Amino acid sequence: MDIRVEDFLKEDIGEGDITTYAIVPENHTSKAIIMVKADGIVAGHIFARKIFTFLDRDTHYEELKQDSERVIKGDVVAGIVGKSRAILTGERVALNILQRLSGIATFTRGFVEAIQGTGVKILDTRKTSPGLREMEKYAVKMGGGHNHRLDLSEMALIKENHIAIAGSIKEAVKRVRSQSKVPTEVEVKNMEELQEAIEARVDRIMLDNWGIESIKHAVSLVNKRIPLEVSGNMTIEKAKEAAKTGIDFISVGAITHSFKSLDMTLIQEGLRDEH
Repeated sequence: MDIRVEDFLKEDIGEGDITTYAIVPENHTSKAIIMVKADGIVAGHIFARKIFTFLDRDTHYEELKQDSERVIKGDVVAGIVGKSRAILTGERVALNILQRLSGIATFTRGFVEAIQGTGVKILDTRKTSPGLREMEKYAVKMGGGHNHRLDLSEMALIKENHIAIAGSIKEAVKRVRSQSKVPTEVEVKNMEELQEAIEARVDRIMLDNWGIESIKHAVSLVNKRIPLEVSGNMTIEKAKEAAKTGIDFISVGAITHSFKSLDMTLIQEGLRDEH
């Protein structure tokens, strides 16, 4: 997975890490640990490692708690040995990545555990931070969730505005299929549109902001012929209710736009040598 390590570091370092370069000798080496300050799920080691090894390719980054693993406050999740300049200069960017992705994984895991045993899958959305989509969707998977489409080319998702321009769901589906063979999903807002989507034999139907009773009715009408996805201001409590209705997917934008980062700190454990 490609991440723009150089861009991330340039944003933080600017013209140079004045403090570290003034105080720390070039060949000074040391050891540090990364510790969590709250309970949660770890995600992002593969990216944090790239930050440190970009600054010093000989840096040794050891994962003490694996991505997707549950941790409790005080756990040490990583150990780092290398040039002190690389550790101190890369610290903030690496922690920002780990904290953010671990927060997403933690929030996702809450939804996954809430619907455990129902067979329903928690999906993310495209409501991600610009430039960080691949990383944030990786974090969703570490939390036990599943990725919806990565970008607009992976799946055709016909929404209200598309339908309005095409004139009908049938016509919108026809136009998409004349141009592409990717899976086609349609977002419907009422039973009439649901019936039209069924007749168009789409690959998936999204029930956006439907009430529980209406979802149950839709499940009965579709009768497992087409996978059903539920979305719209989803909370854990709403997800629990929706998962019991017999739908297949629940998409949750909040897991990548309203999560709380998992607090972490990097601590220098001791100086190793100086030459």
